[in-house]
Amino acid sequence: MKLDGDDQVREPGSQEEVVKEEGEKPQGRKRARGQNKSRPCMKPNHYEKDRLCPSVIQECAEKCFFGSRCRFLHDVGEYMAVKPSDLGDSCVLFKTFGKCIYGVTCRFASSHLGEDYRNVINEDLVKQWEGKPLVKNSLSKELQQQLRKKKVCFDKSNEYLSHLGKTSGAGNMRNKAAGNSTGEKLVTNCTASKEDAEDVDVKPLGEEEPEDVSGSEKREAAGSAAVQSPCLEDASKDSILRTTGPVTDEDVIKLRTCEKKRLDIQGKLYLAPLTTCGNLPFRRICKRFGADVTCGEMAVCTNLLQGQSSEWALLKRHYTEDIFGVQLEGAFPDTMTRCAELLNQTIEMDFVDINVGCPIDLVYKKGGGCALMNRSNKFEQIVRGMNSVLDVPLTVKIRTGVQEKVNLAHKVIPNIRKWGASMVTLHGRSREQRYTKVADWEYIAECAKLASPMPLFGNGDILSYEDANRAMQTGVSGVMIARGALIKPWIFTEVKEQRHWDISSSERFDILKDFTNYGLEHWGSDTQGVEKTRKFMLEWLSFLCRYIPTGLLEHLPQKINERPPYYMGRDYLETLMASQNVDDWIKISEMLLGPVPTNFTFLPKHKANSYR
Repeated sequence: MKLDGDDQVREPGSQEEVVKEEGEKPQGRKRARGQNKSRPCMKPNHYEKDRLCPSVIQECAEKCFFGSRCRFLHDVGEYMAVKPSDLGDSCVLFKTFGKCIYGVTCRFASSHLGEDYRNVINEDLVKQWEGKPLVKNSLSKELQQQLRKKKVCFDKSNEYLSHLGKTSGAGNMRNKAAGNSTGEKLVTNCTASKEDAEDVDVKPLGEEEPEDVSGSEKREAAGSAAVQSPCLEDASKDSILRTTGPVTDEDVIKLRTCEKKRLDIQGKLYLAPLTTCGNLPFRRICKRFGADVTCGEMAVCTNLLQGQSSEWALLKRHYTEDIFGVQLEGAFPDTMTRCAELLNQTIEMDFVDINVGCPIDLVYKKGGGCALMNRSNKFEQIVRGMNSVLDVPLTVKIRTGVQEKVNLAHKVIPNIRKWGASMVTLHGRSREQRYTKVADWEYIAECAKLASPMPLFGNGDILSYEDANRAMQTGVSGVMIARGALIKPWIFTEVKEQRHWDISSSERFDILKDFTNYGLEHWGSDTQGVEKTRKFMLEWLSFLCRYIPTGLLEHLPQKINERPPYYMGRDYLETLMASQNVDDWIKISEMLLGPVPTNFTFLPKHKANSYR
């Protein structure tokens, strides 16, 4: 607490003090970073006024969800008087599915409104899509309430974490190298011998139980012993009975209750999990151009455990995504293990990826992302814990290290293989590099040898089929494409057909049209959905503008970190798409989604520093 000149109490982190301190700092050249941290709040609020009640939109006004407390409009005529004009005469939802659930609020409502603003329904199309889920992994209200009230059971995670607490308290972390890992001890089969079960609680000589163990920990330990006791009784009975039949190795190998699926993606094209830009409509675009494996955007495990709708939206899966995974970020084994168990029970996925490559300060300073490469104990506990509760393969995405010239991946990868991960993806840059300079594919090749027989996918600087071919020659199991897909999503077609595609500006504009339709289908065709689609389109356009048409290049192929000079395209649209001016991106969005709202501003989330 501080006192200013007027003897008023002022908090140490107040805005006035921050501004004063910044003014006192010498004005030097700031280091370029990979994101705009001082972006203005761009959430539009103009559509919050005069909103129509959801019960009226669904044409059941007599059953208003809010009753007398409802603050929304119930008069359709009053709403239509202030509603913005329609953006077109063709609604993609009505045209595709036979019904637009947004009714009169749709910005293309003229195509499906009848008399008295009644919503028209195409029964034939509705029947075709009946019973076919388009998007999976949605958060139900019931599960959200259970998460918020903390009524979800995490039996497997609690068992692992209670055992983890005992081994760490007794100082037994060193025994993991000898095969007594927490994951192996946890998965105890009922046919295990009594001596094996007793060995779990054996403490080293001369070491006593800590005196500061809380009562809750003792109760957990007693509970875990109670869970194991029926297994011991069954084992003793089985040892007395003589059985006939085939000889099994159940007494040697502790079998799991279910056999874990294998992740067979050798040689496939993997679209990287991309924050903000790797949304579901964009993944549909890439899937159409030939991406084999897709992954949702990075989701923070603590937000998922709290039931945040915005975080759960990152897990949604379109029915066209045949090989789909989710990526989790966290810093501690308890939250990551519980989150993995929760997703294992509630959503459909083919694998779970741990983000150990995120370079942003917000994640790194909390111990997540790249910071886990320096926290080997926590890293091990997270991988083993998540692997013990998942029925699907677990993968890990890492960077070369934290500092630019201090590589850590070659030390971490053999451990990741021992801890039970099914695959590792290596981005050939350190956290300090972010996206500057070129990716170190020679180092990726060395790590691929160390990872064997575990598959290792390489990532970094792939923008053409030649880049992908060179990457595969390093010995990696496959390639992950990130920024290359944002700059030109048809890169998957180029790699599979082994050619350079001189795509025209009209073809590229058709891709943006498809993205617009996918966005309206996913986020909604009302004003809120239209503006959300516009926002994500503008974020994508900040990458699309870096593409140089193949027909204009003197030397093929284009390199991802080469900054082109300003140039004129072969037509007006190609020149407009090559502009790095935000106003031109907004102009392109207006060609597809109509005029922007009053006082609209946009600043891309990912500020490019990759050319330097």
